[in-house]
Parts: sequence; structure tokens; C-alpha cells
Amino acid sequence: MKGRYFITSESVGCGHPDKVCDQISDAVLDCVLAADTKGRVACETFITTGLVVVGGEITTTTYVDVQKLVRRVLTDIGYTDHKYGFNSSTCAVLNAIVGQSPDIAQGVDTGGAGDQGIMIGYACDETPELMPLSIMLAHRLVQRIEEVRKKKILNYLGPDCKSQVTVEYEDGRPLRVDTVVLACQHTEDILDETGKRITEKAKREIIETIAGPIVGNLADGRTKYYVNETGKFVVGGPQSDTGMTGRKIIVDTYGGVVSHGGGAFSGKDPTKVDRSATYMARHVAKNIVAAKLARKCWIQLSYAIGRAEPISVMIDTFGTGRVPEQDLVELARKHFDLTPKGIIKELDLLKPIYQKTAVYGHFGREEFSWEKVSKAEILKKEVMASA
Repeated sequence: MKGRYFITSESVGCGHPDKVCDQISDAVLDCVLAADTKGRVACETFITTGLVVVGGEITTTTYVDVQKLVRRVLTDIGYTDHKYGFNSSTCAVLNAIVGQSPDIAQGVDTGGAGDQGIMIGYACDETPELMPLSIMLAHRLVQRIEEVRKKKILNYLGPDCKSQVTVEYEDGRPLRVDTVVLACQHTEDILDETGKRITEKAKREIIETIAGPIVGNLADGRTKYYVNETGKFVVGGPQSDTGMTGRKIIVDTYGGVVSHGGGAFSGKDPTKVDRSATYMARHVAKNIVAAKLARKCWIQLSYAIGRAEPISVMIDTFGTGRVPEQDLVELARKHFDLTPKGIIKELDLLKPIYQKTAVYGHFGREEFSWEKVSKAEILKKEVMASA
């Protein structure tokens, strides 16, 4: 895009009700994969005041103690006191898990995709992680809130929180942070004399302690900060909002900077291409950008249930590519195995790694295999050789 424009992305913290559900669903998946790499998992979680419901379809040879697992995840997040509206020790936990449909299994067992659908991958050169700046800053803000809370730097913070960052661009390059929005659950200790708003002192502390270290010199005298704009955020977490697995798909991916295929990730084993093929799409896009074959790369993959090879592969570099996009499609098909079995093998996905993905985004984090750029040099050399 030419000229000046603004892009906004949001993130949510580990105590947000939807993210609590994502973490529980992925903790169930990890528990299965730790003992049974052939296990099939499609786990959904629902949470509300005093209640967690875990359901879905699971086929496995191992046993998952759902009660114990749910309470462990809630405790790790910080829901251990009624003052935050939810208590891991006293909440009810219902298990409504059944077996996977044999109609699906007969197509997946032979190496086919676990469902139809479209999967989107993206990378750009705005940040060292090859991610959009707005979503990376939004994630770092909620990570910082968790750090400040757990280290008791600000001991009035609760587990629930959200962030939002608006970045100003010029001719496709980020210039500055225009707006930072923070919503931080807190105790009543920081309310003013009216009891309806947090004090100005608390607002300054939150801005200086949380936003300052993250935004840094990307902020300027015109940057706007909005903290708990309703006045207060005492009632939070599952007490104030129901949560469900898979409702934060934009937070999980690219912050709304590009399109989304529509499929959620958490609670799904890697035979589900909603998850694994989206990871591979990111892997391909990131390697293309890391090879400097484009400054931006968007890739769409599509699958049919029971079939192994993708139905289609499309790449768009938004006019930043050094080679024609169809050439990049051919490189992707040649150097990356895009079948479900090939993706699982290449990205080493049959490991209990998934609970870590369930908060702070699935992309832009070097700990995950799909973030490796091991094929960038191969792609670059092939393009140079054919030039």
C-alpha cells in the first residue's frame, strides 16, 4: 500500500477465558501425544462461572485424567483465588469426551487430510521474526503483563488481560506506534474514591511498567495510551465472560494483517490440516522471505478430506517478489512435502509441544519447528542458478 495508513492488532493473555480453553484443549492433546503418538484428538473446552466442560472426540490407547489436568492448567495460569472470580480447587469439571468417528478415521489412516478447508501462511520483513509488527507488539504486551503479575512487580493485577496496538505505516514500512490499548484485570486496591475507576497513579504505573519497555522508541509524543477505559476491570476471567476453544484465531495468527482460512488450531492433533498445514504454510512463507525472494509472502493451501496432496497452492507477494509467483509455487511444491504425513514428519509434530502454542501466538516464536528457515539457502541458490 502507498501513502500513510494504520494497522491494528490485538492479543489476549493466558487468563482470558478463550485462551484458558485453548490451553486446556492443548494440554489434553499433549497428554495424549506424550504416551500415544497415534492418538487422534479433537478436543473442545467451554468455561463459565465456576464450571469447565471438556468435550470432543478422542481415540487413544492412553488415559487422560481430565479433572487433574484442568485444575493444573488453571492453577498455572493463576486462577487460585475467589477474588479473581474463579478458583481451580473448587470449580466443577465435566468430561464429555467421546471417540472419533470411524468414517473420518478410514480416510485419515491412509494418509489423507483430516478435513477439507483452506489454510493461510504469511511472512514479512517488518520484524526479526518475519511477522507483522502490530501483532508482535500486542503479544509482547500481554506477555509483559503476565511477567509483571507473576513477579508481583504490580501485585494488584489479575490473570485476565488484553492488548491492542495500532501502528502507523508509510509506503509499506512501519513508522511509529500510534495507539496502545491495555485492559488489565485488577483487585479493588487501585480504585479511586468513587469506586468506579482506577487511580491515575495506577494508570501511569501500568503504562510505564508494561507498555514502556515493550513499545520503546516506537512511541513518540503523539502516541496515545488507553488503560481500562471503562473505568475498572475487577470482575474478569470466566466470571465475566464465557470462554471457548478456537475463538481467537486472529490472535493466534497474523493479527488481521492478512486473511485467515477459518480453522482454529487448539485441541487438534496434527492429522487435522487446519493446524498442521497452516504451520507448513507459515514455514514455506517464512523461508521464502528469509531467502529474500520477497519482502512479503502470503500462501494459501487447500485440502479435501481423505486426500493427501493439496488441491491448490497459491502465493501472493504483494508486488514485492523478485521472481514470478508461479515460480515460487513450483519451489514450494518441490522443496516442501505438503501432504499431511509429510508435514507431520518434516515439522516433527507428534510431540507434546502444543500447550505452549496456545497463548501468545503460534507464529514468530523460534522454539517451534515451523519457524525454522533451514530451506532459505536452498531456495535462494535454486533461483540464482536459474536466473
